[in-house]
Amino acid sequence: MKILLLGAKGQVGWELRRALSSKGDVMACGRSEADLSKPDDLRSILKTAKANIIVNAAAYTAVDKAETEHDLAECINHEAVAILAAHAKQSDALLIHYSTDYVFDGTKSAPYVETDPTNPISVYGATKLRGEEAVSVSGCNHIIFRTGWVYAPRGQNFVKTMLRLAQEREELSVVADQIGAPTSAALIAEVTAQTLSMPVLSGIYHLTASGETSWHRFAQVILAEAQKRGLLLKAGPAHVKAIETSAYPTPAKRPANSRLNTDKLRTALRLALPAWEEHVQRVVAALVTESKK
Repeated sequence: MKILLLGAKGQVGWELRRALSSKGDVMACGRSEADLSKPDDLRSILKTAKANIIVNAAAYTAVDKAETEHDLAECINHEAVAILAAHAKQSDALLIHYSTDYVFDGTKSAPYVETDPTNPISVYGATKLRGEEAVSVSGCNHIIFRTGWVYAPRGQNFVKTMLRLAQEREELSVVADQIGAPTSAALIAEVTAQTLSMPVLSGIYHLTASGETSWHRFAQVILAEAQKRGLLLKAGPAHVKAIETSAYPTPAKRPANSRLNTDKLRTALRLALPAWEEHVQRVVAALVTESKK
C-alpha cells in the first residue's frame, strides 16, 4: 500500500507519519516538497507518488490572518483540495482529508452532528467548507474528519502558548464562553491509522476527544498538570481569569459552541474515544520534560 502524506511537518502530519508507518510505504511531504499553494507542483507530486491513499494534513490554519489573506486560504483549503479529490477519483485512490468545527456558526445548543447545516462565520471556516464540498462532489473515495481545538508537543497551539505565558506573566485572561473538546494530534493520527485497518468508511465523520470544556478551564488544567511535573510558573491555575469573548476581540469570529457529536465515528469503528484530559496530561508531560533538558 502506497500512502502519500501531505503536511507531514505540521502538528497532525508529524503524528500521522509515525502512525501510518506500519500501514504501508509512506511518502511524507512537507511544504518544501509539496506546497499546496502551487497547483502545478502539487499535480507533479501526485503523479510521482502513484499512491493508493492520499492523506491531506496540510491546510491554511491562520484563522485571523485568513480574514485578509483570503486568496491564499482559498487556494490551500479549497482549490488544492479539489485537485487532490480529482486525482483520487481518476486514480481510484482513497482521500483522507481533515476539516474543522469552524464550518458551523456555533449557535446550536447541543453538539453538532455531521448532517447539521453548515454556516461558517469566518473566512477560514468558509474555505474549509468549500474544501469539504469539493471532495464530496468529486465522486472520489473519501473520508473527511472534522476536528477542533487541536494541540501537540510541536507547532504553535494553545497548550504551548499557555505554558509560555504562565512563565512570563502573573495573571492570564482566557475566554470562558466558548466550548469545545481539546483534541490531540496523536489521537487524530491514531484514529486515522485504525481506520485503514477497518472496513472502509466513507463520508464525513466528527473526530474529537470525549467530554467538553471552555478555553478557560482548558488553560487551568494545562497549568495544573505543568505544576504537578515541577514546572515553575508565575501564573498558576488560580491566576487564570475568566473573560467573555467580547473582551478579547479578534479579526475572525469563533463559534461559541465547537462541540462535535462523535457517535457516528464511534459506532462505525466500535471505538472508545478518551476523555480530553488524558492526552493533555501526555502532551504537558512531554513539554515539561523537554523544557528541563
